[in-house]
Amino acid sequence: MLPRSREDGALGNGTVWVQEYILETDGLTKEFRGFVAVSDVSLRIRRGTIHGLIGPNGAGKTTCFNLLTKFMQPSRGSIRYDGQDITRTPPAEVARMGLVRSFQISAVFPHLTVLENVRVALQRQRGGSFDFWRSDSVLRQYDDRAMALLADVGLTSYAGAPAGTLPYGRKRALEIATTLALEPTLMLLDEPTAGMTHEDVDRIVALVRRVAQGRTVLMVEHNLKVVEGLCDAITVLTRGKVLAEGPYAEVSRNPAVIAAYLGSDPGVSGASQEAAHA
Repeated sequence: MLPRSREDGALGNGTVWVQEYILETDGLTKEFRGFVAVSDVSLRIRRGTIHGLIGPNGAGKTTCFNLLTKFMQPSRGSIRYDGQDITRTPPAEVARMGLVRSFQISAVFPHLTVLENVRVALQRQRGGSFDFWRSDSVLRQYDDRAMALLADVGLTSYAGAPAGTLPYGRKRALEIATTLALEPTLMLLDEPTAGMTHEDVDRIVALVRRVAQGRTVLMVEHNLKVVEGLCDAITVLTRGKVLAEGPYAEVSRNPAVIAAYLGSDPGVSGASQEAAHA
């Protein structure tokens, strides 16, 4: 069993302990009219790591993400983020606390430029208003920071292009830039390499590794080569429950995990088997 978080506090010599785990769940459960999508899930995400959440199709990964980011309320269980209980905290407030997610489906403003998309995210710093009616001179105060974020994700040359014209892989990079604009402490990435070419996958892997410096990343990902190369630890879900957790090299040799991915478990679909070999 993993150790519990250490409480924040200052020691007599001036040393400050911080919590070892930035995100914890206990007995997290979500039921839909008798169907249990997530069952008694207890996660421990270490601060400053990249943690993968994997499993066959229908394992409950996206539902788990929706619970963690408060787009759904759990039927039972609790969620603690950075030492605070956020089980009933609204999603906007959770995002302001630094827990920010991307989505599996591309979510950019297609008719705005790439720069304007990032600027919209940066405007969140002004409070509750996005200031669409403000003059260009007011909005352009965000341009330097927006361009810096675009440089971080390799999109400087696309700044003036309509976001809807970007190739798919570049749109995902733009989503990561807009996520970074919200200054996350913990980034949740939902299948960041889904549907990409090998070239795009390599680019996004390098990008995730770069932006993970100084923050924590929790990611759902089907491409196990990506998981192996990026993640410090992984949690395997199947049928809404935690099947295994630990370093990839250890978990990938777990007979129960092998059985689930290779289809010995009758609940695993053919698509999931293909994903296991991706």
